[in-house]
Amino acid sequence: MKKIKYFYNTNTLRFEKIEVPFRVRMLRIFGFVAASLVTAFIIVNIIYRYFPSANEKQLMQQNHSLKDDYTVLQDRVLQLQMQMEELENRDNTVYRAIFEAVPIPDSVRVKKMEKSKEVSLVSGLSENELIKGIKDQLNNLSLRSAYMDKSYNEIAGMVKNKEKLLLAIPAIQPVSNKDLSKIASGFGNRIDPVYKVRKFHAGLDFTASQGTPIYATADGRVKESGFNTSGFGNHVVINHGYGYETLYGHMVRVKAREGQTVKRGEVIGYVGSTGKSTGPHCHYEVHRNGQPVDPVYYFYNDIDPAQFDRLLKQAASSNQSFD
Repeated sequence: MKKIKYFYNTNTLRFEKIEVPFRVRMLRIFGFVAASLVTAFIIVNIIYRYFPSANEKQLMQQNHSLKDDYTVLQDRVLQLQMQMEELENRDNTVYRAIFEAVPIPDSVRVKKMEKSKEVSLVSGLSENELIKGIKDQLNNLSLRSAYMDKSYNEIAGMVKNKEKLLLAIPAIQPVSNKDLSKIASGFGNRIDPVYKVRKFHAGLDFTASQGTPIYATADGRVKESGFNTSGFGNHVVINHGYGYETLYGHMVRVKAREGQTVKRGEVIGYVGSTGKSTGPHCHYEVHRNGQPVDPVYYFYNDIDPAQFDRLLKQAASSNQSFD
């Protein structure tokens, strides 16, 4: 039964019933409910924070385990990246340079700029995204490793073919020139003997009496043999492989035949003056990857350093070519 409270009114000298306004009653109820909710929230928060459930404990343990695994994986990935960069650097600057092979282009490998962007992106990812990022990095390293494996297999083949490579590089003079007196015109711009203007001379002219033997300067297969209407007359072109070709022009007679395999030092023809020529000589060219290069740098098998210096000076003189 609800208790009724009274108070003594001194003005009326009577006991009167205490009446609580409805607004006050509502404020009291609201305050009680609010205090109860706040208290309940604090109690629940404390319970969840300091007294986790069995499921939460398991999730927390898994989370710690994932963090530990991620740290280990990240350290391993960084080590592998450093090792891969060192191998790639050696591959391009040492191993392939030894065999004069074309380096693997950067487009095949991961660029440093892309790596930096990837590292900065990782810092803002969630745990699941971080694990996915690690997997992507490992996949990337696997691809780079596959390219390196392919590259090393190519280098292993180069090692096996090193002897063939050395035999395929032009290394002697095309005519006998022991006294170093037969180079008449060098590589570069020279005065044309017919038109009397400066034109690019793509080889060396060796003067010799007609019928002097002309030798293959490296092992290879004869690509062209016979008369050429463009100015070389009777000529021979030898494909040596590995990007090397040599040309021998103005022969009086050609000995080598198209498709024939020749060895360094083998006679392929004889000095003459056929084609666009002003006298008996052998016009000799060396091409590397389709471009003419100065043949004087390919005489290292039959001359010593002092003789090579003399040849350089003779070839560099600005004079008139024979063709």
